[in-house]
Amino acid sequence: MDFLNALIAFLNFVFVPGLAYGAQLALGALGVTLIYGILRFSNFAHGDTMAFGTMVTIYATWGFQAMGITFGVLPTALLGLPFGIAATALLVLATDWLIYKFYRKKKAVPTILVMVSLGVMFVMNGIVRLFIGVDEQNFADGGRFLISAGDFKAMTGLAEGLAIRSTQAITVVVAVVVVAWLFWFLQKTRTGKSMRAFSDNEDLALLSGINPDRVVQVTWIIAAALATIAGVLYGLDKSFKAFTYFQLLLPIFAAAIVGGLGNPLGAIAGGFVIAFSEVTVTYAWKKVLTYVVPESMAPDNLIQLMSTDYKLAVSFAILILVLLFMPTGLFKGKSV
Repeated sequence: MDFLNALIAFLNFVFVPGLAYGAQLALGALGVTLIYGILRFSNFAHGDTMAFGTMVTIYATWGFQAMGITFGVLPTALLGLPFGIAATALLVLATDWLIYKFYRKKKAVPTILVMVSLGVMFVMNGIVRLFIGVDEQNFADGGRFLISAGDFKAMTGLAEGLAIRSTQAITVVVAVVVVAWLFWFLQKTRTGKSMRAFSDNEDLALLSGINPDRVVQVTWIIAAALATIAGVLYGLDKSFKAFTYFQLLLPIFAAAIVGGLGNPLGAIAGGFVIAFSEVTVTYAWKKVLTYVVPESMAPDNLIQLMSTDYKLAVSFAILILVLLFMPTGLFKGKSV
């Protein structure tokens, strides 16, 4: 019985949150790795692209709610999501046309584009804070739990209850659907094959008659969609705060680099590596250990390796180690 209680506590506080957070990071890292693999620069504005898409989705959600339109047990934000994706796609396409295209024509080195993306990041961050403010915005509605701790205890008779929030379940399901669609698109469609060819060898792709402008546009649209979906899922699962998405840039880049920058499969794996590392290191293991060790050896303190305040330090430490010892990542992406 104690072992089962320990397992439920582990699932409740480590595995389920880590799974949802990993799915969010994986989607964010996919957008980063797509830009890097095809446009050949690290887009530091990706976190604030997520924030912009989420902001538009929040306003659309509030509009639906004001009109009395909801999505039943599902969050109304899912109805607002297409509006967020469309607005973000227009924003990044306009940004590319006004800014990045000039540097591509000049054959600017990737370092220059990274610096340009930093400027874009600050502008986007300012726009988001100007329109929605700096305060926390909670826009989740619909059914709160897929299963509550109380119901689980009543069903099983265990002392520990497993609580799975509906937002966590939605995050995992949406992430699986989006990733499956993306891999199908890249592998099976003509546009996807053009993008892969452009990424592998730009000059050969141009000689083959591939339209580079179309590849760039589709890349930005997909990256905008991934950023918006990741941002909305994160906001539903936690809450929305403009500056939080700026901070998410570190774990997202860490996930992309750990998996192998430029490798979509690596981005997914890296997202879960970073997520579970952060959750495992910052979780207080006292409750789990109390169930599995003799009562005389039960811990008095929290048994927490690091405070949750230092969660980003875990991502940073993993990022540094990977850059030092495995710069191409787990799945042999392009060298950083």
